[in-house]
Amino acid sequence: MSFSIDKETIEEGDTVILYLNANSMHAIKVTNCVLNKHGESVENVFQTTYGALKVSSLIGTKYGCKVEMSRGWAYVLQPTPELWTLTLPHRTQIIYTPDISMIVYQLEIRPGSYVIESGTGSGSLTHALARRVAPNGYISTFDFHEHRVNLAKEEFASHGISDIVNVGHRDVCSDGFGEELDGKADAVFLDLPHPWLVIPHAVKALKTE
Repeated sequence: MSFSIDKETIEEGDTVILYLNANSMHAIKVTNCVLNKHGESVENVFQTTYGALKVSSLIGTKYGCKVEMSRGWAYVLQPTPELWTLTLPHRTQIIYTPDISMIVYQLEIRPGSYVIESGTGSGSLTHALARRVAPNGYISTFDFHEHRVNLAKEEFASHGISDIVNVGHRDVCSDGFGEELDGKADAVFLDLPHPWLVIPHAVKALKTE
């Protein structure tokens, strides 16, 4: 499933948004089975306030359709960066859509832009940046926390954006972005406790023309 293309029908492996109401939405990966707490493979049944949903029943359903559950109904939506921001698993404090909109505007990025981001965190901003620079732009995003980096890599691959997003494990405050990125970036965004430490590295990474 790609966050950057439109598709009509849900396939196995897609990430979908289950919309119950404006205050209740869930991101679900469409698989037939999941592992329970004992490591056993069991049928993927998602529980909501409107009852249970057999997730495999979504395969072949059209995005935007109304789906029945045991005690009610919901809509199944194609994910967007905005919907992902509302439903993603929080690994860090995240940036929300109103601020993301201003950040993208102020960075003056467009399709084809090369953007450096640090830190990756929960990937909320990264998804929006990827949509903005697609199809021929690129995002290099960094985080000092290795576990967050590994989770982000899995999500970006699952969401179909790993071809334009590379996530690296790096302490950019002390190590910078790497010589290979010198002079490549159209924009650099820093979401760090001490961003002023990275300013010299950001200057080196920005294009000079």
